[in-house]
Amino acid sequence: MSGSDLLLTLLGAVALLLWGVRMVRTGMTRAFSAPLRRAISRASRNRLAAFSVGVGVTTVLQSATATALLLASFAGQGLITLPVALALMLGADVGTTLVAQLFAFDIKWLWAVFVMAGVMAFNASDDQRTRAGGRIAIGLGLMLLALTIMAMASAAMRESAVLKSVLGALAAEPLLAVLVAALVTWLAHSSLAIVLFIMSLAAAGSAPPALALALVLGANIGSSVAPLAALSGQSAAARRVPLGNLIARATVAVLLLPLIAKASSWLGMLALDPARQVLHAHTLFNVLVAMVWLPLIPILARLTERLRPDEPVTSQADVPQHLDKSVLDTPSEALACAMRETLHVGDLVLDMLRRSRTAIEGRDAQLIKEIERDDDRVDKLHTAIKHYLVQASKTEMSEQESRHYIEILAFNNNLEHIGDIIDKNLMELAQKRLKKGVRFSAEGSVELHKFHELIVANMRLALNVFATRDPVLARRLVEEKANVRAKEVEAGDRHFARLRDGRSESFESSSIHIDIVRDLKRINSHLTSVAYPILERAGELVESRLRTRATARTADADTSDHLPKPTLRR
Repeated sequence: MSGSDLLLTLLGAVALLLWGVRMVRTGMTRAFSAPLRRAISRASRNRLAAFSVGVGVTTVLQSATATALLLASFAGQGLITLPVALALMLGADVGTTLVAQLFAFDIKWLWAVFVMAGVMAFNASDDQRTRAGGRIAIGLGLMLLALTIMAMASAAMRESAVLKSVLGALAAEPLLAVLVAALVTWLAHSSLAIVLFIMSLAAAGSAPPALALALVLGANIGSSVAPLAALSGQSAAARRVPLGNLIARATVAVLLLPLIAKASSWLGMLALDPARQVLHAHTLFNVLVAMVWLPLIPILARLTERLRPDEPVTSQADVPQHLDKSVLDTPSEALACAMRETLHVGDLVLDMLRRSRTAIEGRDAQLIKEIERDDDRVDKLHTAIKHYLVQASKTEMSEQESRHYIEILAFNNNLEHIGDIIDKNLMELAQKRLKKGVRFSAEGSVELHKFHELIVANMRLALNVFATRDPVLARRLVEEKANVRAKEVEAGDRHFARLRDGRSESFESSSIHIDIVRDLKRINSHLTSVAYPILERAGELVESRLRTRATARTADADTSDHLPKPTLRR
């Protein structure tokens, strides 16, 4: 093959290796996410016990980055203390090296067995854990296949003049080699894949021992940067865990940098095989980091707290509280997080709706502005939930999870629309009434109050329907829509009766009164939509509300609602 073909083959093999690592990680997360999270949350305050749990969790997940994100999430929510999280992270660093050691054995020929077994398991069952096991087997097979291709490509590239020139320049500048490896590992988000790639280069004789050691140091630093960058914008408590891990690894790497030549000769006494030397270097480095920093965990915790202090206490109403990015690879958990955050948005909108009545009937201009600011917060949360759901949808979902995903997205959109109606319509009417000094008649004020309370009650019911997905509650909500329609007609009739009686307050407030009732009914329509998918699955809906032509000619026309909508099955 030409040099270009060899380079493309090598890059393709690295990409295949990264994909295999991702498949194994997502498979493990889906199959064992709950037990792993329980193990982390129950980690003892004893540093050695926490360290051991970190080793075990990362050996299963095959990704220290994934473990770092989990720990950051727990620390950010206050579920574990910072010293415990840092001890767990030191264990996670050692755990990922054990996985690399397994791939040094001559088992690459098993790739076909793993892939075939994985495909059969994935296609043979709809059980999520069985399919996750198939995903794990396919990922392992792809990793072994990638290592086989990388070994062949690395051996062929040993004679490449360009490769010799590049690696020679890096060998002459250990610091540059560390920085290059750190950058590549950060971009790849997988120290395991990069270390295995370095192992292939060393096994082919393309990377001398000193250069391989420098690249391993860089890979370890880069894998610590990846979770820190991924958590940008998160709370200070969450970012302290990867920051502490970066400090621990970077300090030891800096101390080892002048000793690379001697350290590489010491590794030669442990193993003659260059590939084994790379893996031993990877393991010994992380063990050394743990030995140095495990006794100094309190100092490391205080240092990270000083470097990343708590943010000033501000309003958290527009900050997502439940969108945990560490569970995006597990659709069921990600959807549960999105559902909780949507209920949080629902509470904000419900509070806006409750206060809108006071804003409409009173003379508090400040309250109107506060409700308008609340809508801005709702818009921010709506956008955050939508983006979170899009990220979650990139992971394969079951049919049931896909339906739930659509329901959450739809209700989130409806809540945002309700917030807009309150802000852009009801608050505009409140400002109009305030400017013109319009007063409602005593009877009109009572009617608006009762109609408003009916919509507030229906919103509480809609949030319960969304949370429980109970067909009985969903049926009640849809039945309430007919009640709202009847109350709207009744309120309109009474209002027009007062106009006929010549009531001056009714003339002045007529357009505002009618628009408020109309907007409240629009809000109720958005709320009712949450019930239809639930009733449809329960077989509680008929296809159309349209009457037959014969019946329609003899029956009174219903002029209150012209659009055909699903109706309940009797």
